[in-house]
Amino acid sequence: MYTDSHCHLSAPSLMSQMSDVRSAMQAAQVTRALCICTTMEEFDAVHGLALAYDNFWCTVGVHPDNENVHEPTMDELLEKAKNHKVLAVGETGLDYYQMQERKGGRSVIDMEWQRERFRTHIRAARSAQLPLVIHTRDASADTLAILKEEGEIGDAQSAGGVFHCFTESKEVARAALDMGFYISFSGILTFKSAQDLRDVAKWVPDDRLLIETDSPYLAPVPYRGKTNTPAYVPFVAQQLADIRSTDAHSIGRLTDLNFDRLFTKLSAILS
Repeated sequence: MYTDSHCHLSAPSLMSQMSDVRSAMQAAQVTRALCICTTMEEFDAVHGLALAYDNFWCTVGVHPDNENVHEPTMDELLEKAKNHKVLAVGETGLDYYQMQERKGGRSVIDMEWQRERFRTHIRAARSAQLPLVIHTRDASADTLAILKEEGEIGDAQSAGGVFHCFTESKEVARAALDMGFYISFSGILTFKSAQDLRDVAKWVPDDRLLIETDSPYLAPVPYRGKTNTPAYVPFVAQQLADIRSTDAHSIGRLTDLNFDRLFTKLSAILS
């Protein structure tokens, strides 16, 4: 019924109670989850989850906010991307907020390493013919510019992908959609302060919509502040249903189909 298109199940808080996590998913009718990789060091654990459970899948990539980790080459990303049940490249992108707030207020110029890492991921995704999982925070102009510079224009040669945990403006959403990307919404959509985001979510076309938890982070209301799990993705679906004048089950079916359409490698495996 529901697919969690973005979660971090290798996090210790979730990995240590995987049986309970999976039982809660089943009770909530969450039938699939995409486990996201954020460092190359983490890949074996993330991929191991995908191999261990028939309804888990995974990605390969290095989160833009991770420093002092192994910096992947394009060849390394491509080699990992060949593995069974790897559906996408990422989480990748740009995060200027985290750098400026936590790392001593460095300038955008100081973060060229982040932009180069992003370009490596885009090139790997295009070569592997896999979609990208994009993270962008306080960096939407550069994120969109680099995607375009690397040839991501929504044509047959583009990798495409998803802007995950979307929190940007309608203008950024429109630009991402014009480039062929999907838009994924998380539990942030349920926060009282997120009316502008709900307005964006009402506008995104049906065939470009995904839902996620980003667990263990960003638990939706009424669990805000607690550890998030894939079992809470129906709360995101319900919020979308309220915004779009439909029901949560319809959102679940719609986003399930969109997940299959985006991750065509999955469709090929299952067919």
